Amino acid sequence: MRAPSLRPAVPAHLSFVEGGGMALQSSRRRVDLWVAYATMYEFEDVIAAVTGADRIEAIDADIETAYRRLYRVVRKLSGSPRLARSLSAPPALTLMRDYDLFFPVFNTPYELFGLASLPNWRQRCGKAACFVMEYWTHQFNPDYLLELLAPFDHIFVGTLNSVDKIAAVTGRPCSFLPPAADVLRFSPLPKPPDRHIDVLNLGRRSEITHEALLEMAGKRQIHYFHDTVAPSGANKMQRSFCVDDPAAHRQLLAAHLQRSRYFVANRARANEAEYAQHLDEISYRFYEGAAAGVVMIGEAPRTENFRKQFDWEDAVFHVPFNAPDIAERLAALDADPARMAAARRRNLHQSALRHDWVHRIRRVFEVLDLKPTDAMRAREARLAELAQMALDAPEGSI
Repeated sequence: MRAPSLRPAVPAHLSFVEGGGMALQSSRRRVDLWVAYATMYEFEDVIAAVTGADRIEAIDADIETAYRRLYRVVRKLSGSPRLARSLSAPPALTLMRDYDLFFPVFNTPYELFGLASLPNWRQRCGKAACFVMEYWTHQFNPDYLLELLAPFDHIFVGTLNSVDKIAAVTGRPCSFLPPAADVLRFSPLPKPPDRHIDVLNLGRRSEITHEALLEMAGKRQIHYFHDTVAPSGANKMQRSFCVDDPAAHRQLLAAHLQRSRYFVANRARANEAEYAQHLDEISYRFYEGAAAGVVMIGEAPRTENFRKQFDWEDAVFHVPFNAPDIAERLAALDADPARMAAARRRNLHQSALRHDWVHRIRRVFEVLDLKPTDAMRAREARLAELAQMALDAPEGSI
């Protein structure tokens, strides 16, 4: 007799990607294509690569949004999460097999309602944890959605300021999980290209520093690579856009970083005073720049957490966010090429050993008492080889 299929029946607003491994993911990579989300999908890709995960992907955001709004109304009027869930359940995908781990990645709490389309995920998954990349406690956030995290064994979050708040609302253990990067993608090793871009400056920026760098570029003193996307958002502080292929965008970013001498990296949301007043978080720029072995310049977070994550010499050279004298500061750094070369080697070495996404996955496995997969160990071995290459590289070669 033919064995029954373990592939679930899939409702119209979802897609099922079969990996056949020990883990399960859910993803919004087909509906949320903002450039900042490409980092989240990179994390998902590394998880899938080392676990063989099956993945459920949303393909119709409007359906999910409609049911989420209904949930919000019922939850507010009744005060009952259980009643709200029962009256606002979207079309469901019923899992047909068991998994050792369920590990979805969310950019914001608004995405949590997607769990409602998987009504039996808790019964089918031996261990369950999730990663919320961004949550800011001093702003309004939907606590009614955070309640949906209560069934998880552990909640990981990428912003340190929110750990206690999420733990209090959900009643579940919550830990800070630092950002990272795909070091195998971002590292210029083993064949580093020439660094013909003098300064790379992407995303949120100081217009004062930007204008000074533009002046240098106009005089043909430097090759300055920067965004030309118009600022957006209610306060015109963001420089966001959509990408049609998140993985290709990450590859392009890596290629630019591998070919840059200096990279402007500042604390998260450095151009928004209301954020700087309340918190000082680490932006993903630091992990990307270090992984590519670029010399990073800018305002790092003034926190013990940052000092712990980037505790090696010259990880970041301090340049004020607003630096009208950036030309003089760059000239001072250029005057010490041996120090710059050593900084690049250390960034490459430390990133390979500590700040690849597989290091974050291993932390999740340790907390949940899961054994690392063979693919995790193999990736860690490749990273160790890259770390040694960085130490052995001749001065000036990277």
